[in-house]
Amino acid sequence: MIEDGTRLFTIGELARTCGLTVRTIRYWSDEGALPPVARSSGGYRLYDAESVARLELIRTLRELGLGLDDVRRVLGGETTVAELAATHVAALDAQIRALRVTRAVLSTVARRGSTAEEMTLMNKLARLSAAERRRIIEDFMAEIFEGVDTVDPDIRNRLRFAAAQLPDDPTPEQVDAWVELAELIQDPDFRALMRKMIVFNATDRGPDVPAGSSLWFMSRLVQLAGQALREGVVPEAPKADEVLRQLLGDADRAAVLERLTAASNQRVARYRQLTALVNGLEPPPAPDEELAWVVAALRAWPDR
Repeated sequence: MIEDGTRLFTIGELARTCGLTVRTIRYWSDEGALPPVARSSGGYRLYDAESVARLELIRTLRELGLGLDDVRRVLGGETTVAELAATHVAALDAQIRALRVTRAVLSTVARRGSTAEEMTLMNKLARLSAAERRRIIEDFMAEIFEGVDTVDPDIRNRLRFAAAQLPDDPTPEQVDAWVELAELIQDPDFRALMRKMIVFNATDRGPDVPAGSSLWFMSRLVQLAGQALREGVVPEAPKADEVLRQLLGDADRAAVLERLTAASNQRVARYRQLTALVNGLEPPPAPDEELAWVVAALRAWPDR
């Protein structure tokens, strides 16, 4: 006991009272988190009732994952438990995001049967900062639109608006989609394909063509081809030629065929799907049947 009558505990008694090992308490004491209040005549550490409460707090903070430096700051009044908890939550969130990225990369590696080199690339792509991801997207947009001044503003705006933006707290599926998308849009062949589509669109635009004409064309294509499909009109039938005339008028069918062949490319469709997945959206429905019908009809009924 000390002068005011308070009972003192040896380190062994403190261990039994709190259900901790002597080694753990001694370590925390050596690190300055639980200094003894006195020493026995033999030099043994002694602790009081306040030490018991302090020890419980240390154990709780340690179980929550805080380091001893942070524990000492709380106990020393340099910060509050609430402030430290908020900081620790942010750190845990960062760790969770990193683990999700790791899980997504490993899942992709397992699914693809990737080599070590491919795994390294995927890991690098998945861990890019928001600014680095944005630069990849902007570089892709700049290349496919470069020098195409007459492109339909609706197409430009739609592509820019729909650009993939991986959220700060992505799901494994979003990370997986981003890795595949980043690989795709950095592929020179895919960039050339996308630019080809943009150039086709720009070629059809003149000073008197209203904005949104390309969107109108696709809407009309889906409407007419869908109706033909429902009526059982095969692309080789003479009626298919009539549908094409309603859709295209006197346009160059060979040029339209080339454009639609590019537009219906599977990699382009995958680009749209991946962009939607990264953005947390449902992939947009693609008029695959209608496009395929028009492409087949154009091949059956070329310019004559």
